[in-house]
This record gives sequence, C-alpha cells and structure tokens, in this order.
Amino acid sequence: MSTSELSATDLASDVCELPQARGPVTESLFKALVRSPGSMSDAVADQLFVDCPLFGEDTPLALYSLYELHYRGFLNVAEGWEWDSNCLELRRNLERAFIRQLRHEVKTLYGSVTVAPDDVVQALRELMTSAGPSLSTFMSVDGTPQHMREFGIHRSPYQGKEADPHTWAIPRLKGQSKAALVLIQFGEYGDGQTSKMHAELFSDALEAMGLERRCGAHLDAVPGASLSAVNLVSLFGLHRRWRGALIGHLALFEMCAVDLMSHQVDAMRRLGMDGAIPFYEAHVASDVAHERIALNEMVGGLLVDEPSLSDDVVFGARALDLIERKFAERLLSAWSVGESSLRRCEQQSPRDFQASAMTPMFFLT
Repeated sequence: MSTSELSATDLASDVCELPQARGPVTESLFKALVRSPGSMSDAVADQLFVDCPLFGEDTPLALYSLYELHYRGFLNVAEGWEWDSNCLELRRNLERAFIRQLRHEVKTLYGSVTVAPDDVVQALRELMTSAGPSLSTFMSVDGTPQHMREFGIHRSPYQGKEADPHTWAIPRLKGQSKAALVLIQFGEYGDGQTSKMHAELFSDALEAMGLERRCGAHLDAVPGASLSAVNLVSLFGLHRRWRGALIGHLALFEMCAVDLMSHQVDAMRRLGMDGAIPFYEAHVASDVAHERIALNEMVGGLLVDEPSLSDDVVFGARALDLIERKFAERLLSAWSVGESSLRRCEQQSPRDFQASAMTPMFFLT
C-alpha cells in the first residue's frame, strides 16, 4: 500500500461525517460544505441567527463545525473550505454573536472585569474556590455507569482535541510564558509518546466505557451548551487578539484539574470501569506541576511582557468558569429527575438515573 493510501485510510478512521443539522444555519452550511469550495452564497454567510450562540443548538453547532475545518475536518468535505471567504464571513458573524453573549453572561455573573496585573493570580485563585454545583463530587459518590457514559459523550468533542487549541498560542508568546506553555503542552501530548497523549487516553477511556472512541462520533448527541466549551477555547486559540484569554483559560483548567480528576478516578474505580482510569490518573500525576508552571511562569511571564492583558487573562478564566457552571447545572438538573442530559439518550436504562442529594461545591470538571 502506498503512503498516500495509508494516509487516506488513517484519515478515514479518525474523521467523522458532518453531523445532523439543527436549524436553518447548520442546514444551509452543511448543504454548502458537501459541494465545491467557493459555492456558498452570500446569503448563507449573512443569515440571521435564531437561537442563543452559547446555549442554543443551531448556532453553537454551526460555529463548532466551522472551527472543525481547522482541526481534522469532516469526511467528504473538501479541505479548501477551511479558508473559503464566505465560510470565514459566516464564522466571523457567529463569533461576534458568541462574544457579545459571552461578555453579557460574564458581566452578569462576575461584574466588571478590571484587574491589575499584580492581582490576577489572586483573582484566579478565587475562581478556583468559588461555590457552584459539584458535578465531579456527585459522580464520585452517586454516579452510575450511564452517567459516566453521558459525561464522556459530552466531553468527547473537547477532550478528543485536548491541548490543540492552546497550542495555537505558542507562536504568539515570547520568553518565559512561551517556554512554560510549551512545557505544559509537552505533558499534554504524552511527553512525546503517542499512547500517553491525553487525547489518546481519553479515546481509550471512551472505548473502556463501551463507546465509540472517535471524538466526533457522538456529535449528534452533544447539546449546544457542551459544544460551547469547545467553541470558547477554539475562538481564543484562533485569534491572536484573545491570547491573554486563552492563557487564563488554560491556567484555571490546570489549577482545578488535580482534585476534579481525582474524583473521576474514584468514580471509575467504584464502578469497575478500570480501563477509563489512566486518562484521569494522567491528569492527577501531571497537573500538580502544571498548576505551578501555569500560574508562576505562564501567567506571570505573560503579564511581565504584556501587563495590558491582565483583564483578558481573568476574562478567559471567568468565561471557562461560566461555561462549566452551565454545563454542570444542565447535567445535574437532568439526572436529579431521572432524565438523560444528552440530546438523544444512548443506552437508555431508567434505573440508571437515580435522583440523589447533591452538595453545592466547586465543580469545574
């Protein structure tokens, strides 16, 4: 078999088809993407959006799909669409709506985002200890196998490309902040070992839970609110203007990971899902060091070089906290009344969904 044939085979095994449309924007977009690049009409790019860009279904999926063209793409979608002018115009319009809604939600929850450079680390620490529904605690104590599978499906679009969006910041930084980000990313990519890459370990975890391992395989079941977690970091990563927010996003993620991933290990062990444990254990092992590097060297170095980005760093962290709060609330609300949190329930079993008492705690999972 030739090298080109191998590449095509490998690609086909890892890339998914376009998802099902959820409204007028995705319907128009997907109809265009199966044609030749350049064939999208101006009307598609300029159409009005009919649902919430953060917590709706149609517009979050449209933005996610446009971003996916910069990652692995879709089967039967030509690579030329990645930089098609009308695709970029539609993406820009969706991003404007996304950012406008995000700013409103962040301001409503946290108030003004004006933080001096010397106060950024304290602001991040306060976010880490803020109150909210604890999804990871619930799962460690009361989660069922079905809850774990649903959680895996929700996270698959994000974890399947773990580290990739943050990597876009590397050429936009310098000095200590760049070196620190590279060091963190090296760990995320398994210290150079494919089998230890966090995205690969997550695929193994999905498989251990009896689910399809490809990150896009469950896209039709993932609600728009969960896709917004991916859209957030993709937007920050693809725009140099948002490099400070991307660093704040990553810093808070690393700061919270150890305790939360430890809860996931407890949950998997309690349920006998041992094959899924290595993914969560990898974060517990690496993120103790990553938290220190992220705060002291990555954030600290960035603010020495560019103190004007202090507000953006905190905004990125607050945006992550906001999205995760909404995510946790959606799942816990559905599970507390015995319902599925997915758009369509997979592996349905009513007795798997038992309402449980849930203690309000910080949840970022």
